[in-house]
Amino acid sequence: MSKCVMMFAAVVAMTAGAAETLLLDGWEFCRGADTNREWQAVAIPHDWAIDGPFDREIDKQLVAIEQNGETTPTEKTGRSGALPWIGEGWYRRTVEIPEDARFASLVFDGAMSEPEIFWDGEKIGEWKYGYTSFEVPVPGDLSDNSKLHTLAVHCKNVPESSRWYPGAGLYRPVRLVTGGEVGIRKWGVFVRTPTLETWEADVELRNPCNIPVVVTNYVKELQTADSDPQKPKHWSPEEPNLYTLVTEVRDEKGALLDSRETRFGFRTLEYGRGGFRLNGENRKFKGVCLHHDLGPVGASFNEDAFRRQIRKLKWMGCDSIRTSHNHPSPRQLEICDEMGMMVMAESFDMWRHPKCKNGYSRFYDEWWPRDLTNLVWVCRSHPSVVMYSIGNEIPEQGGKEGVLLSRKMQGLIHSLDATRPCTQGLDRWPWAAKSGVAGTMDVTGLNYRLKHYGTAREASKDGIVLGSETASTVSSRGVYKLPVVERPMTDSDRYDDGQCSSYDTRPASWSNLPDDDRAMQEDADWVIGEFVWTGFDYLGEPSPYDDYWPSRSSYFGIFDLAGMPKDRAWLYRSYWNEDAHTLHILPHWNWQAAASPRTIPVYVYTDAPSAELFVNGKSQGVKAKDKSTRLDRFRLRWNDVAYEPGELKAVAMYPDGSRISEIVRTASRPAALRITPDDGGDIRGALRTQSPALRFFEVAVVDGDGNICPDAALDIQCEISGAAKFKAMCNGDATSLEPFTSPRMKTFSGKLVVVAEITGDGSATMTVLSSGVKTAAISFSCRP
Repeated sequence: MSKCVMMFAAVVAMTAGAAETLLLDGWEFCRGADTNREWQAVAIPHDWAIDGPFDREIDKQLVAIEQNGETTPTEKTGRSGALPWIGEGWYRRTVEIPEDARFASLVFDGAMSEPEIFWDGEKIGEWKYGYTSFEVPVPGDLSDNSKLHTLAVHCKNVPESSRWYPGAGLYRPVRLVTGGEVGIRKWGVFVRTPTLETWEADVELRNPCNIPVVVTNYVKELQTADSDPQKPKHWSPEEPNLYTLVTEVRDEKGALLDSRETRFGFRTLEYGRGGFRLNGENRKFKGVCLHHDLGPVGASFNEDAFRRQIRKLKWMGCDSIRTSHNHPSPRQLEICDEMGMMVMAESFDMWRHPKCKNGYSRFYDEWWPRDLTNLVWVCRSHPSVVMYSIGNEIPEQGGKEGVLLSRKMQGLIHSLDATRPCTQGLDRWPWAAKSGVAGTMDVTGLNYRLKHYGTAREASKDGIVLGSETASTVSSRGVYKLPVVERPMTDSDRYDDGQCSSYDTRPASWSNLPDDDRAMQEDADWVIGEFVWTGFDYLGEPSPYDDYWPSRSSYFGIFDLAGMPKDRAWLYRSYWNEDAHTLHILPHWNWQAAASPRTIPVYVYTDAPSAELFVNGKSQGVKAKDKSTRLDRFRLRWNDVAYEPGELKAVAMYPDGSRISEIVRTASRPAALRITPDDGGDIRGALRTQSPALRFFEVAVVDGDGNICPDAALDIQCEISGAAKFKAMCNGDATSLEPFTSPRMKTFSGKLVVVAEITGDGSATMTVLSSGVKTAAISFSCRP
């Protein structure tokens, strides 16, 4: 282990025969177990199922979902996304090993699932859990590397092995690692900062012959800084400053054998009776849960798609994510380091007791130590990772078995990384307290169960409680159901169209409203924050329409499956984003087709304590937030506004006398399409690319004055020419069966998103057209 006070050296890390080569291109893919079938050229990351089609028969399950409080099995048609992920697939490509290499291995960031690895026709390794990053050494004598080698990977997904859409195939990058006989192990450098000005590092070597070596570490600046080099800039979500540790291995004569660069950040973590402190300052997690799929892109990890998600979350004021319910991608963690997003790195959705017939419980006893070890190795040098989770709503939590397994898993994590605490999402209360599981964990995490937070505090080690999963409010973007109902949404009062209301008053049957969780965060200093279910809609788990067809994706998201914000995004922004004002009006103001006269409830989400509402210039009165009532504490509501077409205006009023306003207008008939970039421009990061460059564009149906037509469901066709090609489309409608990878799709609530893949340097033009309205086009620059 190297320990050192802060020091810098402005040199570039050297390499001594060590190299990592991304194996992204040149692959062939064959669907099925028979390799004599036709092979097709593909690039990875690759998800073989995202092209569709959607089919209600895919992974149809007759099951009672315990986590939803169900006791009677019913037919679930969209539980795992209704996409063709079930089955087997083969990948193959040729690989060349450098002539001077004396060691080679293959590193998989994840493969879905049960991957088997073959080298020149011989099986050299396997893994079971599709979310784990793992390394497979290349066997044999590497003294003669003159020939090309054949790498083949077999993946197999069995029915009823997932509770959501898992994706399929080599959905994360693969790389070839080569080097000399002596080298640094993959994930073998663990750098940490015990104080905000010091660092220390452990280095694990691959040295089969025990050759005498000297290991040195030094820090160089990743970014130019004007500050005193003895006082490094700290890492936080607000200022994600990063540095680079350079590790060098030399022989006794000083010859360089291997080197490695590891990015890290100076930051400290404290959890205890004083709450959660980052860099010595108290704060609460303003977090969301994220499944691993990226909507229309599928499970294949894409840097630009994930950066877009993080950018949108940070706009809302979110500062943390929980990787639900699986290991994160290594590149995902790198991006969180760069952009400033704290991470709860989660591991498993089940242990021994199966939640679905063929899930991870088949492998748990044999594989959990290896899976958790690799999770920690991947995560432990990333400043963004602030906590580990060993499980989500595990059935064993209510008994002695759960205590034993929790202690074993937490103990293993502590032996590998003693700098971060462990938690798990507990939902079976008070049984988790009576069994001792709650008190076993470093941090007691509760999924929902707000009324039990007090007893959870008593059962916890340090008197703190984390909302490890909260809210589960359901809504469909731009859909407003009248009358407004304030109660959990159950099977008995679902709507015929398979949608949920965006008045944000319908939590799932097991949960509560966002307002309830926010009140708990404000009122209890011993609650250290929350992770909302979920940041974005995801494929599968279409509660409360699990047995409704067509419905194949979730309604929980603050943002829809296309990444467009639902109204709830502004509600969370109104109390999470402390750096900017928020003002948002709902619903839309197009109710001409409704019976007249009619009164419409109008809600305003704002950080201001009060606001005044106007309809066509006529005041509807001033409303102020009222802490004594549930829905009026964080919202402003005018429940009986007489509808008349025209202009709906809100004016937010602040204590300093300043005011801001927002207007919603009644739209006339659709007249044109409008394209708006929806990715912050060129969002490519500074590190090397591990996935295709993507651009995102929002397409809206507008009237002659440019107002969005909120009820428009127009059939849109997309054409892209130049240095880009069409990748995908998504309208955010959980009931749409239109394939994402077809360039035709209907708008939902007047909008959809188009994804373009960059194919070269230069420029490209996107054109969208629909019958009866004006065509729209946009040109954009391209850089792979």
